[in-house]
Amino acid sequence: MKGLVQLALDLFEDDPPPAERIDKPPRPAPPVPAAAPALPIASVLQPAVFRHPKADRHTVLGEVRVAYELRRARRRHIGFLVGPEGLTVSAPRWVPLYEIEAALQKKAGWIVRKLVEMRDRDQRREAGRIEWRDGASLPFLGEPVRIVLDARASSLAPGGLLRPAAGATAGPPDLQLHLALPQQAEPGQIRDAVQAWLMRQATRVFNERLAHFAPLLGVRWSKLTLSSASTRWGSAHSNGSIRLNWRLIHFRLPIIDYVVAHELSHLRVMDHSPRFWETVGSVVPDYAHLRSQLRADPLPPW
Repeated sequence: MKGLVQLALDLFEDDPPPAERIDKPPRPAPPVPAAAPALPIASVLQPAVFRHPKADRHTVLGEVRVAYELRRARRRHIGFLVGPEGLTVSAPRWVPLYEIEAALQKKAGWIVRKLVEMRDRDQRREAGRIEWRDGASLPFLGEPVRIVLDARASSLAPGGLLRPAAGATAGPPDLQLHLALPQQAEPGQIRDAVQAWLMRQATRVFNERLAHFAPLLGVRWSKLTLSSASTRWGSAHSNGSIRLNWRLIHFRLPIIDYVVAHELSHLRVMDHSPRFWETVGSVVPDYAHLRSQLRADPLPPW
């Protein structure tokens, strides 16, 4: 405030005071650099990239670069398949590339969403990779089970023994699978022993669930075979034979029940018509929710 008053007085003085002698000119203040223009976020962040290992074409869908496999086939329409490897586009031989690009842009939202879902699923799957060693964990009927290498287990149960951990108190049981293997067992030995035990459990559980649902559906099944297919959970033949993927034993029982009811329903309706789904729903009312869980929950890689 004093400086402002003094300035006002100086303006009204008849004779301004003599200028103060300055031997050196004052150093000019450094110029203030102008603010850099804002960069678009797309130029700062690397756009997401999805590349099919057999990609021969590429496109940009929104902010996402997609390299896809293009298949020419005898078909009427352009089709899109998002799988573990990425995007595959199937198109009639006579459709030009610009029409394929237009179809890609039209379905861009769906394609990108499915690619992101598949990537996230693969990341969760990889995070659950089993280490074949003492103390490793794996899912059994939806619950974590810890592997315990115990050479004495052969005297208790051949092949393996599932039991709660010693000293377990309140809360869910800490399940342990005791294998009749020494601590020095190789990862391959542990893996084979666990697989053999799981397949025995799968045979037991699947037989029990088939026996439960078959009378409810009014069908008869003749034979159960365990499958190791990589893309199918089960199948049914008109002669009554049922094939079920043994790795279903990793999932909780309601999901197994859905798959069992699904295959048994095919003994009545050998397609996926509305009548078929009505048949499944008659014994598993929440089959749609269980079906989506089966698709969304990845199994641990072996």
